[in-house]
Amino acid sequence: MFDKLSPRNACLRLPRRRVHSDSCLLPSVSSLLVCLLPAALLAQWTPELSMKVKTVTAAVPSPDGRLAVWTETHPVMDAEKSESLTQVFLAHSDGSGRLQLTRGEKSANAPAFSADSASVFFASDRTGKRGIYRIPVDGGEAEQLVNWAGTLGNYAVSPNGKWIAFAAREPDTAEERAKREKLDFRVIDENPHNQSLWAIPVEPDAAGKRPFKKIVSGPYNVGAFDWSPDSRRIAYETRPTPDADDGRKSDIYEVEVETGVTRPVAVTSASESQPKYSPDGRYLAFIRSNESAKRIDGSRIVLLTLAGLKSRELPASPDETPGLSGWVGNRILFTEGRGTRSVVYAMPLDGPPAPLFQPTRGTFGPGLILNRAGTHAGLSVQAPDQPVEAYVTEVASMKPVRVSAANVDLPKQPIGETKVIHWKSSKDGKDIEGLLTLPANYQAGKKVPLILNIHGGPAGAFSETFIGASGLYPIAAFAARGWAVLRANPRGSTNYGLPFRSSNVDDWGSGDYADLMSGVDAAISMGVADPNKLAVMGWSYGGYMTNWVVTQTNRFKCAATGAGLSDLISMWGTNDIPTTLDDYFEGTWYEQPDRYIKMSPLAHIQNAKTPTLILHGEADIRVPTSQGYEMYTALKRLGTPVEMVVYPRTPHGPQEPKFVLDIMHRHLDWVSKHLGE
Repeated sequence: MFDKLSPRNACLRLPRRRVHSDSCLLPSVSSLLVCLLPAALLAQWTPELSMKVKTVTAAVPSPDGRLAVWTETHPVMDAEKSESLTQVFLAHSDGSGRLQLTRGEKSANAPAFSADSASVFFASDRTGKRGIYRIPVDGGEAEQLVNWAGTLGNYAVSPNGKWIAFAAREPDTAEERAKREKLDFRVIDENPHNQSLWAIPVEPDAAGKRPFKKIVSGPYNVGAFDWSPDSRRIAYETRPTPDADDGRKSDIYEVEVETGVTRPVAVTSASESQPKYSPDGRYLAFIRSNESAKRIDGSRIVLLTLAGLKSRELPASPDETPGLSGWVGNRILFTEGRGTRSVVYAMPLDGPPAPLFQPTRGTFGPGLILNRAGTHAGLSVQAPDQPVEAYVTEVASMKPVRVSAANVDLPKQPIGETKVIHWKSSKDGKDIEGLLTLPANYQAGKKVPLILNIHGGPAGAFSETFIGASGLYPIAAFAARGWAVLRANPRGSTNYGLPFRSSNVDDWGSGDYADLMSGVDAAISMGVADPNKLAVMGWSYGGYMTNWVVTQTNRFKCAATGAGLSDLISMWGTNDIPTTLDDYFEGTWYEQPDRYIKMSPLAHIQNAKTPTLILHGEADIRVPTSQGYEMYTALKRLGTPVEMVVYPRTPHGPQEPKFVLDIMHRHLDWVSKHLGE
């Protein structure tokens, strides 16, 4: 187990990687780093220490409010394993009586309480296929309730505790046979892997069986759903296929569980999602996008009277990106980002939303989990210098109490201070916000190397999360090396309102670029950043902007681009969400060819002189690996120093712990090579 390793007594052998260089195949420095760390660095924050930080989900409060469950995840890395292991934990709502409910070599996740708060349900693939289990709150052996041979999605226990509804796809015997016979070619867009809605009784019948019941099946995919308070109906999302690009086509239907009779309740050209019944069952709240259903447009909370199917939009939320948590009395609670933090809002039925909770420091999320009674809520909270933990609060007071202790025993190493800063964009004076992390034990007035880290999206945002957590960019390890890190939220970011979020339409590489460069200038003016020691890096859209930056300026000594877009025309035809580019460029590439070409980094590649590290997952369908190859080939042909690393089996977001660790070390090594310590 990796948790038993330390730089003093063990070496972790990392897997071989596919490495492309403009000169030759180079041995990886990072593969030896655990063994070769200088003694002075052993007391500093390292990627290995970041891998010890557990991921903790928001607490799920019990129906009676006395208990809470959550999950904790840690990496498992040995000679032949590189995976994450998740287990379920439980405690009283005051944090006492903490215990680990599930164990074993297979993960357990998605915990939920029984209606009487006496048991906990969870999902696991411990038998080789994902199933649903039940375990008493005081521990013991888990009982498998759902043994599903196909693909199992999300599930929910009925309010009366008698049923488990779940979205699932039955096994396709013809497809499995085709794989065995090597006839598994695919016709694109044919036979989508749609999920239906099923139910199973919690308790067995007289014969000891739990018969499956298909509630809903149609020419669509079933997504999120919600039980009515009387357990007689289910409101559920549908869309044509599970493909990501069909997300904007979601509608909401309602089904009577006993009869299987369905009716459309929210079916328009907009996107409807996140259905939530009111406590009395009279209303359904849900999220509806703008009629255009563009990903960058705003969304509203809609109130639907179920008796007559009359709906009305409630007042807009500040960012117009609400995430529904549920009902508390006659108020609808939702969460939304605001700047670098998250906020819980309460929406009345007859007025604008009002903030209900916001941390005084740090942030929480994603989301807030309410119990069915609406008396208690669970969340996960963290801050730049505080690792994530699960919390529970009474909704009436909104004073969260920590229930988990996943990361309380982490070594207390020096960690760089992170503060929120603001600056004006050189393009139009727009106010821009970002997070500036200073080196550990920073001395005021000292100029240090600066890393500009750019987020994905474009409609993403950096928030006040723990900088020591494992991830692609080891912020705490950067700070331990004596480097400052600027994480900017330029125009196009979420959490700053719809006008700000949409201000990069038809403007990639212009206003956002000016915002980022102005942020670097601000860090220099503050006396923090050394203008002669600058680096830039980012993933996804952050990778696109990194590619763009190196074609526009030579002020950075090195760059690292992860899953970055380089050619927007080929990107449009090969990625899994091409309509997103339609949204930002107001049309397809063949309708707006000049825009796609103008905003493609490859159209300006002849200007690129910055040594560039390219990282890409081989199974990435969001930003296909070809985007990285195009950038690599062009830089190589120009003679610009470039290295490319391709990670097998890896989708858009790297998940295997050994790969994540390698990426962290590669970023450290690349910056150290070009900026020095």
